Amino acid sequence: MMQYVVIIEETEEGGYSAYVPDLPVCFTVGDTLDEVKTNIKSAIELYLEEIREMGMVLPLPKTISTLVAIQAA
Repeated sequence: MMQYVVIIEETEEGGYSAYVPDLPVCFTVGDTLDEVKTNIKSAIELYLEEIREMGMVLPLPKTISTLVAIQAA
């Protein structure tokens, strides 16, 4: 099983956008957090399926994420 970091951001218009740093042009939007999570999973699956069909090597996950706690001023 491969796991890719997904960045989800709230949009100014309402709703959410999501992208995968390790998979160029793999992004989506959704009205709710659940919808954008479902959509990005589908986008990743479709992207990887296309890569396989083209006979290319699947891009390995390289991005690492972490949370950093800071004292708010």
